[in-house]
Amino acid sequence: MTAPAAIRLVCCCFGLALAGQWCGSVQQQQQQPMPVAQALAGAPARPQPLVADQIRQLLDTAVVPGAEARLGLQAGPDVRAFYGADFIPAWTLATDSVTADARAALAQLARALEHGLRPTDYHWPRLQALRDSLRRPALPAQHVRQQALLDVYLSDATLRFMRDLSRGRLQPYAWSGAEKAAGRAWRPAPVLRAALGGGAVPAAMVAGQPRHREYRQLQQALAHWLTLPAPADSVAGRQAQYEQAALNLERWRWDALPGDSSYILINIPAYELLVVVHDSVVRRHRVIVGQPRTPTSTLSSRLTHFTLAPDWHVPRSIATKEILPRLKVDAGYLARNNYSLYDAGGRYLDPYRVNWTAVTAQNFRFTIRQSAGCDNALGNIVFRFANPYSVYLHDTPMRQFFERPDRAMSHGCMRLQEPLALAAYLLRREGRPVHLPGEAECARQPTPRDVRLRRPMPLYVRYATCTAEHGHLQFFPDVYRRDEPLRRALFGPRS
Repeated sequence: MTAPAAIRLVCCCFGLALAGQWCGSVQQQQQQPMPVAQALAGAPARPQPLVADQIRQLLDTAVVPGAEARLGLQAGPDVRAFYGADFIPAWTLATDSVTADARAALAQLARALEHGLRPTDYHWPRLQALRDSLRRPALPAQHVRQQALLDVYLSDATLRFMRDLSRGRLQPYAWSGAEKAAGRAWRPAPVLRAALGGGAVPAAMVAGQPRHREYRQLQQALAHWLTLPAPADSVAGRQAQYEQAALNLERWRWDALPGDSSYILINIPAYELLVVVHDSVVRRHRVIVGQPRTPTSTLSSRLTHFTLAPDWHVPRSIATKEILPRLKVDAGYLARNNYSLYDAGGRYLDPYRVNWTAVTAQNFRFTIRQSAGCDNALGNIVFRFANPYSVYLHDTPMRQFFERPDRAMSHGCMRLQEPLALAAYLLRREGRPVHLPGEAECARQPTPRDVRLRRPMPLYVRYATCTAEHGHLQFFPDVYRRDEPLRRALFGPRS
């Protein structure tokens, strides 16, 4: 298969046939080795120090300034760290052939599509051409250079692949949150060097990818999806689905979840909250999230307590944009909706004594609070967690909206279906008795009461338009239109 044909196959059919062709050729080469020495009529094998010298010359930036840019290396610092001071070839042999580790690395690169990446991003045509060149007769000096180039480019491709799986292709040198907290960075060069010669190269190449449930399940489902037959008339749609899955793998690499055994995950495009315990979903709740003009922010926090029968301190943006226009028409709007008005010092004010026609969003110096009750915007309960956006997770009196398939309707906070069931679960998780108010108590407007959790629950809010369930891909609408810029950065403009 020629390199152009391989490229077309990767772009149109996701590289499945290409990966199979490569693996088949690897098996054939293992069964029928054809060293170039035969083609050269018994020419003696050249010593590897010549190749090491050539690698040194290729990578020695002190001798050749700009060597990385000239060679087009993508992981230049990692490549130099990988070879160290001796520049001994890692992938090629003196017999003009490649090692078993090289064949394994090439086979793994051929399956890059299974990870939402493309073989063509890792010197794929060049590696094929260089390997083919070793099978053809040539002058000794030319063969030495071809071996050195193959060695360097395969090292660069492998190390960049490892970086991309760990950090993401678009920001490969960013540290993950866990690494920042630990004060260390994951470095692929020593991991790959330690794997050589022991059959561990494929495992080392994927060792740095995220390990949490959501990433693993999506990656495995994508690999399975690529094996499924597709009608000939669905190439464009299938490509779009592949790219949507791939860009969400990229998102998880940027913002992987820590290794918590129990956590709450809210996926904004799915309008869903999951309680995950030891890789299993033990609870599901529908949620309402922010509308596109007031989107819910992604965040990481810990759910520390919840408030029963909460007061609602109306955010300034809602007070000035939605309530103030009503007050200009009718000051009685506050009393009818169980709101109270306070000045900047927290003193109660009579809304009828305020000249609302003179109040604007710029000179609004009031706070508005809604007392506990069935009609309170927060409902019976609100879950609290530290975050810089002043958002929370809460009940709502507008429960009929949970039946809608599109639930991007809030000002940014997240409304939860059956919130008291989640509160009961959190209490049972701590072995505590469950005493939560019912609807009748809500009607009597009980006093707000905080319930502190002894074991705060990790909480993650993320944006994933493609996930996996039972080994199958699930696609969700891109409610905030965040996919296309990322897709374009990864795959370029649509043809």
